[in-house]
Amino acid sequence: MDTLRFITCGSVDDGKSTLIGRLLFESKAIFDDQLAALVKDSAQYGTQGTQMDLALLVDGLQAEREQGITIDVAYRFFTTDERRFVVADTPGHEQYTRNMATGASTASLAVILIDARKGVLVQTRRHSRIVAMMGIQHVVLAVNKMDLVGFDEATLDAIVADYRSFASSLGFASLQVIPLSGLTGDNVLMPSSSMPWYSGPTLLQYLNTVDTRSTQPQGSFRMPVQWVNRPNLDFRGFCGRVASGTLHPGDAVRVLPSGVQTRIKAVLLGFDEVAVAEAGDAVTVTLVDEVDASRGDVLVAAEVPPEVADQFEAKLLWMSEHALAPGRQYLMKQACKEITATITDIKYRVDVNSGAHLAAKVLGLNEIAVVNMSTSAPLVFEPYAVNRTLGGFILIDKLTFETVGAGMIDFALRRANNIHWQALELNKATRAAQKHQTPRCIWFTGLSGSGKSTIANLLDKRLYAEGRHTYVLDGDNVRHGLNRNLGFTEADRVENIRRVAEVARLMVDAGLVVLVSFISPFAAERAMARSLFGPEEFVEVFVDTPIEECERRDVKGLYAKARKGELKNFTGIDSPYEAPSQADVHLQTAMLTLDQCVDQLMASLP
Repeated sequence: MDTLRFITCGSVDDGKSTLIGRLLFESKAIFDDQLAALVKDSAQYGTQGTQMDLALLVDGLQAEREQGITIDVAYRFFTTDERRFVVADTPGHEQYTRNMATGASTASLAVILIDARKGVLVQTRRHSRIVAMMGIQHVVLAVNKMDLVGFDEATLDAIVADYRSFASSLGFASLQVIPLSGLTGDNVLMPSSSMPWYSGPTLLQYLNTVDTRSTQPQGSFRMPVQWVNRPNLDFRGFCGRVASGTLHPGDAVRVLPSGVQTRIKAVLLGFDEVAVAEAGDAVTVTLVDEVDASRGDVLVAAEVPPEVADQFEAKLLWMSEHALAPGRQYLMKQACKEITATITDIKYRVDVNSGAHLAAKVLGLNEIAVVNMSTSAPLVFEPYAVNRTLGGFILIDKLTFETVGAGMIDFALRRANNIHWQALELNKATRAAQKHQTPRCIWFTGLSGSGKSTIANLLDKRLYAEGRHTYVLDGDNVRHGLNRNLGFTEADRVENIRRVAEVARLMVDAGLVVLVSFISPFAAERAMARSLFGPEEFVEVFVDTPIEECERRDVKGLYAKARKGELKNFTGIDSPYEAPSQADVHLQTAMLTLDQCVDQLMASLP
């Protein structure tokens, strides 16, 4: 008996939870104690008067019951004579779109509900686009609450025409329209006598018979390594879930990204050796040869390996209230691999209503875009349309560990494969030895007016007097040339720091001591800059001056303009400054003279 995984989605209050509750109730998928609890909960939280509120079978959180909405994804299981079902009831509120995307990521069919009284809404369109983006090919358009429009066929026809016009570009393999009422049960399990004009299947009839396997890509063998099992010296197995294809003892496989080839010695399902493993099986495999493989590597069919690349085009659903800024580094999790990734460019944002491609410099909450991205190391991948496991990923904020985005890889950027490091005979150590110094990046951060540039200039003079080879990269000076096209939005500030950090790295590679004086207000970008350098090469200097003192100095008149609203996105006024919590050097200028600040810095340098 096969299993169908599907989701219910759509706009808020379209009746998703009630519909699933009706399916569970009518298919006898609830136990006596659950029924007793439902009767009790309906009296306390229900919205149907003296009748049972079937939505409470799914809405289990206290907040969901108090507010009458779905917040988290609720998974329910039921069985008919034809097949097993796993259904995910997903929230309709825009605020919880990320939870809807989570439910869609493992489903092969979507039931998109529409309130017959309201028709196609913005959230209906957004959920439909996410369904298509997640690779779901089969859709049931469930026009719910037909009882509240008098079971009117014309109302249904207008809604269907509107939806088909919108969805024609989404590429669904099938779209089944079912008018129904989750509250009364019309066309849920049994045909409705109130809609004699409808001759199609009921919802359960369709779910029992729809074939989703024909549109699911099969693919060659792929298995991300989740864990290396080494209980003793005589056994070394690689554990993981088969993402696609089949595997037999004796099969030739490669370990990617290294490319080492070997053969399968044995396949274990639990403690038992088996002759074959299929997609979805959690297995342990042993190899004929002793090869180096670890968590995040991928075992693949030797004859048809997937691609390995470090730059991609991908579709991205942004799920954070804090906007995406290109150039910022995030943690990327793909299968069992965790790596640093950067969105290098937003190619366009997708309008959820029209599908139009719109220019965008940043992405806000629940916005969908096509982006270019790069990773810090080569990644084994296949397009999401071919392999959900190797093509799907999430992005995680490095500081807060919040999941901020979900993406689907489309293809590798070919230009990345044509670029190779040119070997140079003179390296950093050689150039540093010529200058008789240890190259460093000394990174000054602090509010405008804190004294960063003044202290950096004095330190530069002191180092020069000692015969050191130095250079100062000052924020204002760099904005006259390299960064003259950047403004002061968060996205521009991220790019500002990215560029100067790359320049500073080149200068350190040349054996110089480079002094970087930038406000650099965001901790994520300062961490990114540090990551470009080797151990001990990056020195973060926090020029800690109270904002009141910075405003008192205000040599450029910037604070006064910002207070009047004449200067937008000014750090410390209407744009945040994230002060370092563990700077390498902390200069508290309110208690130190300029010479004392420089003395403290000199003492910190070798």
